[in-house]
Amino acid sequence: MPDQQGTWRYRTRSKPALPGLDGQSGSFECSEAKPTNELGAHGPLRVVAGRTHLEHADGTPFFWLGDTAWNGPLLSQESDWDLYLKDRAAKHFTVIQFNAIAPWRTAPTDAEGQTALVKSKEDGTVQINPRYFQRLDARFNAINAQGLVAAPVLLWANQAKDLGNTLSEEDATWLIRYQVARYGAHHVAWILAGDHPYKERERTERWKRIGRTVFGQEPHAPVTTHPTGMNWPWESWREETWLDFLGYQSGHGDHAPTLQWIHSGPAHANWRKAPRRPVLNLEPPYEDHKAYQSRKPHSAYNIRRAVYWSLLCAPPAGVTYGAQGIWSWQTEPGKEPLAHAGTGVARVWSEAMKLPGSQQMKHVIDLFTSLPWTDLRPAEDLLAAQPGTSDPGRFISSVATEAGDLALFYLPVGGTLSLKPRTTATAEPVKAFWFDPRTGKRTPARADAPSRYNAPSQDDWVLVIQKDHA
Repeated sequence: MPDQQGTWRYRTRSKPALPGLDGQSGSFECSEAKPTNELGAHGPLRVVAGRTHLEHADGTPFFWLGDTAWNGPLLSQESDWDLYLKDRAAKHFTVIQFNAIAPWRTAPTDAEGQTALVKSKEDGTVQINPRYFQRLDARFNAINAQGLVAAPVLLWANQAKDLGNTLSEEDATWLIRYQVARYGAHHVAWILAGDHPYKERERTERWKRIGRTVFGQEPHAPVTTHPTGMNWPWESWREETWLDFLGYQSGHGDHAPTLQWIHSGPAHANWRKAPRRPVLNLEPPYEDHKAYQSRKPHSAYNIRRAVYWSLLCAPPAGVTYGAQGIWSWQTEPGKEPLAHAGTGVARVWSEAMKLPGSQQMKHVIDLFTSLPWTDLRPAEDLLAAQPGTSDPGRFISSVATEAGDLALFYLPVGGTLSLKPRTTATAEPVKAFWFDPRTGKRTPARADAPSRYNAPSQDDWVLVIQKDHA
């Protein structure tokens, strides 16, 4: 899109030459846009120079608090979509993740029976369906109008029949380029592919080539991709300069190996490797989704635990929440999401929207943005004792500033936090408070003994210790 004010003239060319599209010409006036919310005031997203998080064009830090609405733009009515977005904006979400293209297995078409592509009756070639994208335009616009960033998955590519796998590389590249051209003027972050395993070298190289072709030649909004659960394929992607941040999915398990993977797995082990990139868990467990192992619906506690662990296992950049019934945009009660047997009966989207975990995400972002969160780094060496060594479910995550004037700890089951003596976090004078992740309430914290704090209860708690500059 032009960024200089004045009169611009255009002429179109299409291949093949389509009536009404090829050979069109005209002009339009480009004028300075007046910001209507913080997105417009601060500008599009980019990766910060230190490559630990995202920021706006004017340098304002951006904390990614996403919500998962894979089917939302596809299946929602306009008034329902607006109601949902207002709820998420009120809860201080900053990003909406969704699947931009139908068909995929949970939405064979959009709500009007349209798909992104149609076959030509003349020669069988695949063509863009303008009616589908005109409907999607309104959903994109509504996201930005609420001050939220749109994070579309450009092609789903999990199962063999998904478009990301059935389209030729040329057609997949063409469809992705079309979306980037159509929505590149919006406030966006791109997710190249959804749920791809990246296990086969040939398929992985295919997606790398697509990424280079679409994003490697010109400036673009931040790009990542969305791998399958508990999958860290990024060590072979280090030299892909178009890939701006590393998304991953810890998935929907609840047994000990899953818990350990979240707080001590590859995201924690590899965040320091060059070239450094922001690291974000784009799919922790969904609230009310049945856990893979226990078969119990994930509670708000399970969600909080995964979210805080994900934020503290690498330099905090953000995290994405999800809820059963929202991601599938459930409209019929008493049913599981289409083609997702075993995930559990989903509430209709308007009821799932009220699950307690989504309100508690507001407390997450309010806590971090009240602190110099962009300076925090993992700091497990502050602990004198780590209860998670023998039990992954009791793992205490910790981050601190390099200057040592701020430290933050997440205690998943309360208990005692023991710090090493003579660390900056224990040096006097300090002020500390307990943060209740269920309510957002803060209460003063005092050491029960030198370098030791006892949580107020056996629930999960956040402890913040700051150097007292008074």
